Amino acid sequence: MRKKRLQMPKFKSESEEADWWATPAGRSYVKRGSSEAQSRGARSRGSSLVTKLNEPRSTQIAIRLPGSDLTKARKLAARKGIGYQTLLKMLVHEGLAREARRG
Repeated sequence: MRKKRLQMPKFKSESEEADWWATPAGRSYVKRGSSEAQSRGARSRGSSLVTKLNEPRSTQIAIRLPGSDLTKARKLAARKGIGYQTLLKMLVHEGLAREARRG
């Protein structure tokens, strides 16, 4: 016996939709969707908007710098009122753009 496919009701307003999500029927909808996704081997992470917002925007790396360079970066960043890591990211971005223009 196949289960009924999940169907989202149509709402007249955001308020009506918010009220529905707060009901047992709305919570049940989320639980059923999550269990169906898990049975297919997928991880349910919420709506497509939530999934999009949770995507990593950058990649974490480790880089070794001489202590004197790090000290200079911290001083420059403090003078500009920003974090030193933000300053370093800006400098890398500017350098990459400059090198890309050179060809």
